[in-house]
Amino acid sequence: MQFSIDWQKHPLIPAIVQDSKSGEVLMLAYMNEEALQKSLETGYAHYYSRSRQKLWKKGESSGNVQKIVDIKLDCDNDTILLQVEQKGPACHTGRKSCFFKNLSTGTITSEPIQDPNKMYDDVIDRLYHIIQERKEADPQKSWTAKLFAKGENTILKKVVEEAGEFCFAIKDRDTEQIIYECADLVYHCLVALASKDISPELVRQELKRRFGMSGIEEKAARK
Repeated sequence: MQFSIDWQKHPLIPAIVQDSKSGEVLMLAYMNEEALQKSLETGYAHYYSRSRQKLWKKGESSGNVQKIVDIKLDCDNDTILLQVEQKGPACHTGRKSCFFKNLSTGTITSEPIQDPNKMYDDVIDRLYHIIQERKEADPQKSWTAKLFAKGENTILKKVVEEAGEFCFAIKDRDTEQIIYECADLVYHCLVALASKDISPELVRQELKRRFGMSGIEEKAARK
């Protein structure tokens, strides 16, 4: 019997990921037709990132890949169950599973098995993930959480302030200060992006789109 998914009706379907040996649920992601096809062809889990709007292989940057043991389709043909051999942690926090928060008690039920700072080659992606996590942190203990707690006006005010300080450092021709202020500006821009759940990957894609196009042409195209 051949089973099929109506991709026109369900362009993105949930993919539940389960450890093939223990049965533990590791994560939930989403697949489009291309992601499922790539997973079937390679034997390794591929997903579609809704935030980055692109196909990605699990573990492509961290090395924590998921080797597929079996794939099952639910009774409504709109949800996938992946049973995998997980290399390293499945969660970007360094934990084995993404499900480590007890809703009833508000406690953390597991600790990282890998340093999350060593899981990403791209410091921007890692910083963005940390900023997203800080949304739930105590504003008394986290500057990022304090920014989110104070709201959009405070976040945007800091972007403007840091942009000004960066410009002054440029004017002063102080290399060390230029680098320092630029780092501050990038951080606060990422906070602003995170406040709208916009991945920096989308900014990368926009920059790539502009390659081969002059600045004058790009400005004209906006109109």
